[in-house]
Amino acid sequence: MTPMSRLVVVGGNGFIGSAICRSALAHGLQVTSVSSSGRPYQTPKGHTPAWVAKVDWQQGDALRPETLARHLDGAAAVVHTLGILLEDAAYKRAVRDGDAPALLRALVGTARNPLAAAQGPTYEAMNRDSALRVCEAFTASAPPADAPASARPFVFLSAADVFRPWIPARYVETKRAAERGLAALLDADPARFRGVYLRPGLVYHAHQRPLTTPAAALLDLSAGIHARLPDAVHAPLRAALARLPRVSRETPSPVVSIANALATPPMHVDHVGAAAVQACLDPEMRGAFEVREMREAIGWRETELETSAL
Repeated sequence: MTPMSRLVVVGGNGFIGSAICRSALAHGLQVTSVSSSGRPYQTPKGHTPAWVAKVDWQQGDALRPETLARHLDGAAAVVHTLGILLEDAAYKRAVRDGDAPALLRALVGTARNPLAAAQGPTYEAMNRDSALRVCEAFTASAPPADAPASARPFVFLSAADVFRPWIPARYVETKRAAERGLAALLDADPARFRGVYLRPGLVYHAHQRPLTTPAAALLDLSAGIHARLPDAVHAPLRAALARLPRVSRETPSPVVSIANALATPPMHVDHVGAAAVQACLDPEMRGAFEVREMREAIGWRETELETSAL
């Protein structure tokens, strides 16, 4: 990609999507956001930052590719950010509003209406199918008129396995299913397309997501301690975790997810946005990237990775 190439962000008016739009604009890219509402981004308090005027805000349904196909024609790259952490959408409002009791109710499920959840967005639709439908439309779209020789990237916001048992296993299972499906679509023509699957853990922002800050501070401390443990400690821990009964053939024990959480540094949303844009710009980036690889991609030195502080 070159300056003024066009990037399409699916879900660009969301928490992570807006950070990607900001980073892309800073790199001199043209940015189109496609979302179900088409509304421009606003802060949780209803403010409209200056950068919003530079984005082309469009409406489209990720599950109906015909509604966004025209926006993909001529796009140099696509970043897909749609997904849900819980099928009860109340958790998003609780996180945005800093309402800890409401978030707790969403996590434990006491506030859920099973019938409403069954009729609303599902993990399979939002975390897997939406990405596959958009990717199918992308691979069928026309490349930019001045397309470079490098492959057009499709960047998928996946996730690290760090939220179980508080979040159902289907969350990460559908993310992994999406990665496999995308790889099948994109790897069939590696000269024209490349897939990048970013796996952040906890994504935080002190002002936009105030409830994430205490958890991010604790996880950052835990990950720093874990990074300093000698391999003589790591090796037996890994061996013990590998022996635990699995939830399914592809999903390890919830204890493994807890261990991952304690060893995985949180990421500020702006760093996730920067990593997504770097994945578009760097033709060598392909496949899955865990948090430390994401941070290395945006220029963090090893000493910073080991001693990062919020």
